Amino acid sequence: MKQLLIRKLQKIGPVGIIIRVVLIWFAIAFLIVPNINMIISIFVKDGRFSTDVFNRLLSSERAIKALINSFILAFSLVISVNVVGVLLVLFTEYLEIKGAKILKLAYLSTLVYSGVVVATGYKFIYGSTGFATKLLLHIFPEMNPNWFTGYFAVMFVMTFACTSNHIIFLSNAIRGIDYQTVEAAKNMGASFQAILFKVVLPVLKPSMFALTILTFLTGLGAMSAPLIVGGQSFQTINPIIITFAKSNYSRDIAALLAVILGIATMGLLAIMNKVEKGGNYISISKVKSKITKQKINNPLINILAHATAYLLFVIYAGPILLVILFSFTNSEAIASGELSFRFLTVKNYLRLFTANDAYKPYLISLTYSILAAVAVALVAVVVSRVIQKYKTKFSATLEYTMLIPWLLPSTLIALGLMTTYNRPQMIMFNKVLIGSSYILLIAYIIVKIPFSLRMVKASFYSVENSLEEAATSMGSSPLNTMIKIVLPIIFPAVISVVALNFNSLIAEYDMTVFLYHPLLAPLGPVIKAASDEEASLDARTMVFVYSVILMLISSLALYFVYGKKKSLKKLLKIVGGTNK
Repeated sequence: MKQLLIRKLQKIGPVGIIIRVVLIWFAIAFLIVPNINMIISIFVKDGRFSTDVFNRLLSSERAIKALINSFILAFSLVISVNVVGVLLVLFTEYLEIKGAKILKLAYLSTLVYSGVVVATGYKFIYGSTGFATKLLLHIFPEMNPNWFTGYFAVMFVMTFACTSNHIIFLSNAIRGIDYQTVEAAKNMGASFQAILFKVVLPVLKPSMFALTILTFLTGLGAMSAPLIVGGQSFQTINPIIITFAKSNYSRDIAALLAVILGIATMGLLAIMNKVEKGGNYISISKVKSKITKQKINNPLINILAHATAYLLFVIYAGPILLVILFSFTNSEAIASGELSFRFLTVKNYLRLFTANDAYKPYLISLTYSILAAVAVALVAVVVSRVIQKYKTKFSATLEYTMLIPWLLPSTLIALGLMTTYNRPQMIMFNKVLIGSSYILLIAYIIVKIPFSLRMVKASFYSVENSLEEAATSMGSSPLNTMIKIVLPIIFPAVISVVALNFNSLIAEYDMTVFLYHPLLAPLGPVIKAASDEEASLDARTMVFVYSVILMLISSLALYFVYGKKKSLKKLLKIVGGTNK
């Protein structure tokens, strides 16, 4: 047995052993221990097991209401986002709508304008002092200036901010429809409505189910919109978790709420995975003909379709255009909600590059995002290599462990780190991480591992085994083969992972608000603070500048990844799996 172990270690080599030890330590220290420790902190008080936290949760009217509100929001979004998402895809991919290309640009804006940025943008436009509200007050003087708050405001923001997945995946599904079936239905006398509901929409069912689950999870874990425009009348789980986590007395209730959110997330993902595996996705024909856009012959329906398409265009493009315009106006104009050429200025952008308090949050976010994106890509490459090269129990266990963050909401991960590393721990060499500048970087890496691992792992399968075998036969070491043969092949996928992760982290708020250093505030918390009523005019002005720059950075990152149609198709296959 001892000799067998020695032979295995010799086969792995010193570098392989070091890599395995580091990966095991990382998985235990950051993916297992914090979550176990948080659960223990909920149910163990003074060394004894206690379920008192359940009584305290049930007696908290605010917490129970937040739980109920989260599920109300999740169910509501399933209906509203699916309806809007399907309409967007039909208007741009299936129906003959005038100006569809311009419409699509506005509909795609959710890919570059989302999260805390979009919620803050909507509040500045539709809030009590917003441009749209001031305009409405001129028409309806008796109107309540605080109309854009509560359930309606949260629903409105999230409905139009959460359709990006529909635009990507449903568009791909529509393009995959065999046009011969549509022509066959027409020849058999089927009406326009019958073809739409009996031929086209059924093809979208597999994608629609997955998108429904993801939308439900998004509503359940909503943070930015309820926090910024929900007000006191409509609070959900995650904002309440932030509030409760600030106090030692109520931190266990916050942790329990996060666990409930995590259990709901895991349950829904398990259901989605089971249905996806049991799905029967059959291609209608072996040689598909390209779908052709359908003209709406009924004049009334045609007018209604065009009116709806352009109304959605205004809803999507309006806030972005106003944010861009306001970024070039002075603080007085923003405060009054007045747009005029005499207020135009570039001083806001000059301030971004000259004032320390203006550019510091950007530099901090850029640094964190770049470091985390590169680090998580390296982790994904190493783990993927171990999984691909060694089909053992260790590699299988490692893979499942690295996917743990996919099952947990970001607030749960953040609370796990807070409750574990707010004091010295042996596994962390007795270092306290909470309050340090690098705990946020670790959190960013943790939360992005599952997505990165899935994409990078898929890219490894494009590497021909014969290339590695040839390199080995020529005396190349495993490390040299990896660097000179494998990495150049998977490099485009790795760069895509870095770009996408950077894009999603630069204005991250949900985890950042728990873990950031008070002297190193990134963009997410800064933008959120600027949305508060007591925020200064200068802070509000800079939010518009931040938003425009963020949109530019996000657009460049997406162009870098999706620049070529072939790259997009490959990415969709990787993200969507092989079942579709």
